[in-house]
Amino acid sequence: MNLNDYQQKALTTLTGKHYYGDVTPELMAQVLGLADESGEVLGKFKKLLRDKEGKISEEDRKEIMKEVGDVLWYVSTVTHLLGYTLDDLAQANIDKLASRKERGQLKGSGDNR
Repeated sequence: MNLNDYQQKALTTLTGKHYYGDVTPELMAQVLGLADESGEVLGKFKKLLRDKEGKISEEDRKEIMKEVGDVLWYVSTVTHLLGYTLDDLAQANIDKLASRKERGQLKGSGDNR
């Protein structure tokens, strides 16, 4: 198969209707920023593995923490725009994890295990 054939076949599975409803441009920008900053954290680790045999220097730690701080900023803004606080988010997450632990479901996959 050549790439143009692939492209034509792939496009037959493209869903064209997306309804944004309550997702404002402001919220979408924050969600995209969260994904971008998360990717930057991943990129730092990829380069540690590729270029430094997985060894993390103090400078690497500082640079990673800058990116993680950016992730936290975006988490904070997304949470706010959804009408919650970081305390709400933290409590909901701890409750979810405690429930999984109690039910023996910490391992595995799926959001609602």
